[in-house]
Amino acid sequence: MPLLLLRVSAYYFDITLMSTYIGFMRDNLPLSVTHEVRDRCLCLHAQRAARSLARRFDEALRPLNLKQGQFSLLISLNRPEPPRISDVAYLLAMDRTTLTANLKPLEKRGLLSVTKDPADKRKRRLTLTEAGLDLLALAVPIWRETHDQVDEVMSGSSLNDLKEDLVALAFKI
Repeated sequence: MPLLLLRVSAYYFDITLMSTYIGFMRDNLPLSVTHEVRDRCLCLHAQRAARSLARRFDEALRPLNLKQGQFSLLISLNRPEPPRISDVAYLLAMDRTTLTANLKPLEKRGLLSVTKDPADKRKRRLTLTEAGLDLLALAVPIWRETHDQVDEVMSGSSLNDLKEDLVALAFKI
């Protein structure tokens, strides 16, 4: 079976086929199928956009030793009542195992605490510490400035429609 390596380059796929079957394409997988997926695939475009946005926010938040995903997780804890892990997992569209793994480095840094729910000892609640609140207070202006820059790039688009569509994709599929 040939080894197929795909590399995303700008908008187009560069396809390199390596094996003794160089130049071989199956009749049921012509290059037009590759182009169809490239042009139509919502997953591909959403993942590319998400990675690009994450890189931009990661770079902006780097002076605070914070990544975009960590910022989103911490800001989701900024509530009057400490949320349950399951509530945060739902909000961030993560499974609880992944969320728990992402919580550990932030807990080690002293940015949040994980405690048992007084009403149900089987459940855990998440609370921002003073250090976590201080870090968020520094991060929010950076996030706003970066978000303003991204909004300008997308000024020709309907940002509200895009956000509504993304929420629909995240929670209604």
